[in-house]
Amino acid sequence: MIAITMIYPLLWMLMSSFKANNEIFITATSLIPKTWDIRHNYSNGWKGILGVGFWVFILNSLLVASISTLGGVFSSLLAGYAFARLKFKGSRIFFACVMVTMMIPPQVMIVPQYIIFKYLNLIDNRLAMILPWLFGSAFFIFLIMQFFRGIPIAMDEAAEIDGCNKLQTLFLVLLPNVTPALITSSIFSFYWSWQDFFNPLIFMNTTKKFPVSLGLRLFLDPESASEYGSMLAMSTLSIIPVLAIFIFFQKYLVEGTVKSGIKG
Repeated sequence: MIAITMIYPLLWMLMSSFKANNEIFITATSLIPKTWDIRHNYSNGWKGILGVGFWVFILNSLLVASISTLGGVFSSLLAGYAFARLKFKGSRIFFACVMVTMMIPPQVMIVPQYIIFKYLNLIDNRLAMILPWLFGSAFFIFLIMQFFRGIPIAMDEAAEIDGCNKLQTLFLVLLPNVTPALITSSIFSFYWSWQDFFNPLIFMNTTKKFPVSLGLRLFLDPESASEYGSMLAMSTLSIIPVLAIFIFFQKYLVEGTVKSGIKG
């Protein structure tokens, strides 16, 4: 019953993308369309809006999400390894500062970020959507650090005896043991970046540079008729990459959250 309740919104979105535009909310309680309008909704939606094809929005999101995920997870890996394995002055204070950032809403940071990006001439530049995610996340750092703490320190000592330095120990010895944590972090990072609406809304002005989240919003026009059918059709397509990644790496996601002690 709980599973049906959770999957119903996705099922409603899928079935509504098959309906005629003027029928979607009139028959909102029914999943079966009275008038099937699949071809129009998907072809019109893929054609895009304001002269920009929807595939452009998808490519923008793929570019931003992929780079953000690679950079963010790599940065979190280095930070997690440092906090778990290296002894340096002030490590506890730095770690506490990192954890405190988890309690700061992202919206609080938007004004200083905008000022910095404005100074660097990055407004309406795709880098403005990437940089906030590029240098790691407190959640990922904590997740990866928990995995490192579960690995016996004897592995580090054995690697050091064999002549490995810190980086060699990390990438050649310890990295295979934290794969579930890295994949878990990658899934969350990709999803959060893919569905981000607030940052692109503030930093981006050119339609051709919009990600999927902003591209979908363009189908709604309060001053004229909104293309709800096309919007729902493209919404259905836009969740496919995230859904595919989640299904493919589901085993690692469960292993990563369980072994780290994080409960959903």
